[in-house]
Amino acid sequence: MALIINFKKNIKFNNVKNFVLFCDKNFNIYGLEKIQLKIKLENIKKTINSNEQKKNNDIFSFNINPSQKIILIKIEDSNLPLDNEKKGAKFYDFIKKNQITSATIIEKNFLNFYKKNFDINEFLHGSNLKAYEFKKYKSNKKTNNIEIDVNTINNSLYIKTKKKLNPLIEGINFTKELVSEPGNILHPDEYVKRLRKLTKIGLKVTVYDKKKLKNLNMNALLGVGQGSIRGSYLVTLEWQGSKKNKPLAFVGKGVCFDTGGISLKPAKFMEDMTYDMAGSAVVVGLMKTLALKKSKVNAVGVVGLVENMPDGNAQRPGDIVKSYSGKTIEVLNTDAEGRLVLADALTYTEEKFKPRFIIDLATLTGAIIISLGEEYAGLFSNDDELSNELHKLGNEINEKVWRLPLHENYNKLMNSSYADVQNINYAGGAGSITAAQFLQRFILNNTPWVHLDIAGMAFSKKAASLNSGGATGYGVRLLNELIKKKYEKK
Repeated sequence: MALIINFKKNIKFNNVKNFVLFCDKNFNIYGLEKIQLKIKLENIKKTINSNEQKKNNDIFSFNINPSQKIILIKIEDSNLPLDNEKKGAKFYDFIKKNQITSATIIEKNFLNFYKKNFDINEFLHGSNLKAYEFKKYKSNKKTNNIEIDVNTINNSLYIKTKKKLNPLIEGINFTKELVSEPGNILHPDEYVKRLRKLTKIGLKVTVYDKKKLKNLNMNALLGVGQGSIRGSYLVTLEWQGSKKNKPLAFVGKGVCFDTGGISLKPAKFMEDMTYDMAGSAVVVGLMKTLALKKSKVNAVGVVGLVENMPDGNAQRPGDIVKSYSGKTIEVLNTDAEGRLVLADALTYTEEKFKPRFIIDLATLTGAIIISLGEEYAGLFSNDDELSNELHKLGNEINEKVWRLPLHENYNKLMNSSYADVQNINYAGGAGSITAAQFLQRFILNNTPWVHLDIAGMAFSKKAASLNSGGATGYGVRLLNELIKKKYEKK
């Protein structure tokens, strides 16, 4: 079910079936005094006051005459952006549940609430976030669109939506689409085809295939994909929105399907491993957002795309590979593969682009789900300032992170008897931490770095406040907010 939002200056109110009206906590409605409607304001107030049960809800509807309905939304005394987005998401749920396919919002009605930090753009943004559903492979695709008309006086009020929020929605939805695709469709070869198309919006896309990766000695990444009939790739996406400043770098794990390789996963729930490429999808969605909104920042996204399959040529437990950094890795478990992909991608990103910072995202460990569930992403970092900023912004927009420690004693657990480092820790627990310690060894020049383990956040089988269930798009909003608040030139 698609949500279509139109901004229109001239609407004939007498032809409108469903009005969306905003009121304060005392059910006062503003801005309708000079508008010619078939409905009378005193009749609306009379209907509200006669229904105590509805008054206990912050969104409810009622018929004011046989042909017109009111959807009434209470606005709190002081709204934050997240409050507005949640209210918009709740509104979308309400109209979908009640099978309302069209509604009209009147600008003169909600303008009064801007004094209380109510932002209609954020409200509609929340509705858009909630509306996404992945129905691509349903045989019966017949569905009713929901169309919301906003009666406007001056379209300049909605520049924020057109220039900032619409590109963000497109980026988030692209991430959700990539994560939702099944592994037989979005394998590495197909993924690369879709990334090449992003040149149309101004991104510079560079693809390194198996031959190029072999010449670069990216044997850690190549080892993961060597059991698959599909290609293995490293792809860089560059956006240059500023003539100065080093780029901000974002690196994503893109294991398009993860069987575990020779260290085969249990069959139960293995189908979920189609979203083991979610870290890469967040990076791609973010880069698309920056390009669409013509962000005044320099940024680069780097994604490693592989498929981890068991095969006669697959990597074996006990193999030793030499990474792009020159460090050797003993592969004790082929199901600890994402860190091998990231090892080469991180060192390459640091060396080639010399960024101001690197943030990597990966559905890296099941241990982080045990630790934090679906409430927080795990954050690991060598930089306090960057970590604190992400923690603060995550709380503000409800894409929360929780910092876990890095320590030399954890690092020692990744020492190998036969190589420079081993890819898994069999003693001492702390699976998410030791995985992060592994990654940190491939940041060679002390570049400010954050690792976000999003294994519990990328996909959910239950609906949340801003998500209808399935791929969440977690991370795109968080990183976009970081760039907007701290790095974009005004």
